[in-house]
Amino acid sequence: MTDRPRLAFHHSPGEGPTILFLSGYASDMQGSKALALEAWARATGRAFLRFDYAGCGQSEGDFADQTLAGWRDDVLAMIDHAVEGPVVLVGSSMGGWLMLLAARARPDRVAGMLGIAAAPDFTDWGFTTEEKMAILQTGKLERANPYGPQPTLYTRAFWSSGEANRLMFGAFPFAGPVRLLHGQADPDVPWARSMRLAELITSPDVHVTLVKDGDHRLSRDGDITLLIGTLAQLLGAIADAAEQEAA
Repeated sequence: MTDRPRLAFHHSPGEGPTILFLSGYASDMQGSKALALEAWARATGRAFLRFDYAGCGQSEGDFADQTLAGWRDDVLAMIDHAVEGPVVLVGSSMGGWLMLLAARARPDRVAGMLGIAAAPDFTDWGFTTEEKMAILQTGKLERANPYGPQPTLYTRAFWSSGEANRLMFGAFPFAGPVRLLHGQADPDVPWARSMRLAELITSPDVHVTLVKDGDHRLSRDGDITLLIGTLAQLLGAIADAAEQEAA
């Protein structure tokens, strides 16, 4: 990974598997969900890692130069070089897409997955035909950002990389437990996407939890409580499976 920008990360040691948080598009590791999970992990003695993709937050690189495949490689760099042993991936929005790509690339390392409004393949369904044409013709698209003052930038390189890494066209092989959380009032990622993802994942242990009044971010106090409880249950399922395998 020497050809990638240097990445900023925070690793809290503890019992495994290591919980690895993957943030959404144009987000960073300072988000409320990442910090809340880190605090819970520290309080319960569990290993946790949060980091910034290249071009985001405190990591090196220009945001406009990044692609989905490059950010997938950043996730793999964390798995390969920053932690040891099995990992549980927690992916928020685009982080849910990267979570799946990383699990496919490192099936022997990923013990479980937790998606929060997971948005795999959003370059396909998340843009209008007019927006896709604008990206292809001008090389970029800027959208108003409901979460901050600066517009959100999408580049042709990122969009093309996303299209080349689509997953939602057939069965997704994964044997470990999976938990998917989604707000039914999410204006950005339709909750039916999580239902479809649950159908495609081959694991028999896949649960979907819908929050009827939940938005895209799911960062209210009650949402955070649900997230922590879901992660704790997922870790319990992984531990139970390991015990049964060892028996």
